[in-house]
Amino acid sequence: MKFSEDVVPLSDLKINPGKVVSRTKETHRPILLTSRGRGVAVVQSLEEYEKAAEELGFLRAVYQGLEEARDGNTVSLEDAKKSLGI
Repeated sequence: MKFSEDVVPLSDLKINPGKVVSRTKETHRPILLTSRGRGVAVVQSLEEYEKAAEELGFLRAVYQGLEEARDGNTVSLEDAKKSLGI
């Protein structure tokens, strides 16, 4: 996030919400909304939000798999194939 470019006072959102939303779509970056100089919320396009949520879900699954492997919670390739009917 480029804070110098992606910070918008909450009052600007109230005046012209369409402009703020359009900017998120054009730049593909979230916008930090501020009130009295402090960050209060983030506006981001639905596409970018969904992409970030999908990436986070993938990373959590990888982490969980690594944790399970570290703890010895694994199965052999042969057992996995049998379980999947391959």
